[in-house]
Amino acid sequence: MQFDTNNKVVKLCAQGMELEGQGRKMEALKLFQQAWDEASNDFEKFTSAHYVARHQENIQNKLKWDETALNLALKINDENVKDILPSLYLNIGKCHEDLNDLQNAKINYDLALSFCNLLPEDGYGNMIKGAIINGLDRIKL
Repeated sequence: MQFDTNNKVVKLCAQGMELEGQGRKMEALKLFQQAWDEASNDFEKFTSAHYVARHQENIQNKLKWDETALNLALKINDENVKDILPSLYLNIGKCHEDLNDLQNAKINYDLALSFCNLLPEDGYGNMIKGAIINGLDRIKL
């Protein structure tokens, strides 16, 4: 996925990721939330929602933000966004699994798997594919 590094929301998310890497999670969340508040289009909202989701302490809230990010990504007519779909469905599947909603977990893991052809053939793509397979193995439906 390619990002415009001059975009204000992308810059806020990049700064948040830097803080996240330093273990400053609350400060990172504030930047991700600011990015959400300042987002003016579906791409910016999707991007910031994806990062806000990662910092939710409650699974229900994480699921809400992950679903928000997915719904926004599905509205964006850009091939560059499509390769994030496996990860988004994976995240939603994991939330459902953690909530012991195995039917919805399987649905989302299967959807994630169906979009794996969009993943790059690299470490990231292999990590996402492996996580999807592991999720399906854990729930065994």
